[in-house]
Amino acid sequence: MKVKSLLYIIFILCVFSCVKKEKLKSIPSVPYFVVLGVAQDAGYPQIACKKECCLNTYTNSNLERMVSSIGLVDPITNESWMFDATPDFTKQTKLLSTYTKNKDIPDGIFLTHGHIGHYTGIMFLGREAMSATKMPIYTMPRMKTYLETNGPWSQLVTNNNIELKALKKDSALVLNKRISITPIQVPHRDEYTETVGYLINNTSKKALFIPDVDKWEKWDRNIVDYIKQVDIAFLDATFFKNGEINRDMNEVPHPFVEESMKLFEGLTNADKKKIYFIHFNHTNPLLGEGSDAENRVIERGFNIAKQNSIIKF
Repeated sequence: MKVKSLLYIIFILCVFSCVKKEKLKSIPSVPYFVVLGVAQDAGYPQIACKKECCLNTYTNSNLERMVSSIGLVDPITNESWMFDATPDFTKQTKLLSTYTKNKDIPDGIFLTHGHIGHYTGIMFLGREAMSATKMPIYTMPRMKTYLETNGPWSQLVTNNNIELKALKKDSALVLNKRISITPIQVPHRDEYTETVGYLINNTSKKALFIPDVDKWEKWDRNIVDYIKQVDIAFLDATFFKNGEINRDMNEVPHPFVEESMKLFEGLTNADKKKIYFIHFNHTNPLLGEGSDAENRVIERGFNIAKQNSIIKF
């Protein structure tokens, strides 16, 4: 009996070893993105939601989704960076750390703006949580001032839990020999801070991350031109269509996925494949695997960002 037990343990160890090796084979040897979350600021399910869109998640936690965020990993230097610090920060830093060696947190965090799903995760860097030491937080000027002058965020600064790094619109920040980051300002509800997307350069490749924008036509730049210039584009897909929520949707303007697909229909198939829709409100049917909405998006040549997926850069 003991021999059988020993053989069983050896078999199990071999299986796990093979699984681990297979996972390592699937990780690119060049910089890549990890999709850390795909939901709108309040997550999925959303608090107190009794609608059909969230009901299934209460009995099946596998359907839950974390708030929109992406991680960038450079396996060559064993560095990683996070774009937006969400309320799911603890789980997302843990997920990102599985792609680097001997690191529990990223080498820096880039914030897009001052709405709850995009910066409040930095609270876990404070003394009540991990009490980090000078975590680099990259921000635009208004965002920097907001964090410096408003509690409890200002305490993170004075306690040296975070170190604010000022960014300048359209000015590239070099992270290492391969990677540089350029903030691109976009129109959004800027009650407290400005809002930016990021152009991420990796040697000869480029990626775009714009999780929040009011409407593409309100921007003084052409999103179609940007898509043609980059290799990957993570784009705001908060709502699938007009009338999705029971309120005036002009109060929370975003480009509906239906609008974006119509705007992008003239792109080549290769350009359409660059697009990954992300940042889904809990009412967005794209959160449902195999939904009619998902099939429509895929059939028209676009991608839907999936949590935990790796996208080679």
